[in-house]
Amino acid sequence: MREQDLGQLKIRLGEIKSMGWVKNRRPGNVGGVGNTLEDLLNVEENNLRLPDFGTWELKSQRSRTDALLTLFHSEPEPRAAGVVARVLLPWYGWPHKQAGGRYPAGGRSFRQTINTLAYSDRGFTVDVDYDMQRVFVSFDWTMVDGRHAHWLEGVKAAAGTGSIEPQPYWDFECIDETLGTKLRNLMYVRADTKRENGAEYFKYNELEAYVDPTLENFLNLLERGEIFVDFDARTGHNHGTKFRIKQGAKTHLYERHIRV
Repeated sequence: MREQDLGQLKIRLGEIKSMGWVKNRRPGNVGGVGNTLEDLLNVEENNLRLPDFGTWELKSQRSRTDALLTLFHSEPEPRAAGVVARVLLPWYGWPHKQAGGRYPAGGRSFRQTINTLAYSDRGFTVDVDYDMQRVFVSFDWTMVDGRHAHWLEGVKAAAGTGSIEPQPYWDFECIDETLGTKLRNLMYVRADTKRENGAEYFKYNELEAYVDPTLENFLNLLERGEIFVDFDARTGHNHGTKFRIKQGAKTHLYERHIRV
């Protein structure tokens, strides 16, 4: 099935490549390069634990970018507690920059891109616990930058100075399941870009396939600071918690890399 789906995908991507420059169908959207490709392939956008095209997950980026690549969306446990919306945002969030304008007054934001190598300026980091077989998000108030002293006083009043309660986490087993389903076969597409008359155009011309990621590789990259946890929530809307990877590190996540 993998080879059959790859064959069909190669044919479709070859047809798209032969189209040359294609107008961005989602202008103003950072993910327009991927959304446009999905439209051309008649793939329905999804954040589910299932691949996009048969057994293959599609990922795409602009050629001239060093942006992190989103691997998958996954809200932290305990899910029943709604940790992001009910704990991180109200207790550890801060006023949204556009509150009172684009968004209602009093709106809060919790946006953090964190890894295992250091604490963020608001005191958050990622910990890998092999004994408990979990990846945790931790908070240490002593690591908060002085620029956020006023915010920190609010955190102390709302949540205290101890650990996040309940502490957000992901089980190794859950991560491994996602790697083996949604990301088992990854097609990575890069697109050249240009602008004409205010519109952005893409030319999809670089295709790579990656096969069989492993939990061991994932955890190694996480500990090396190559994989990040990315929160993006505001009052009334959680854009989803993501695991994201540096572009050059994806080769080390997978057992096989195939130039298409």
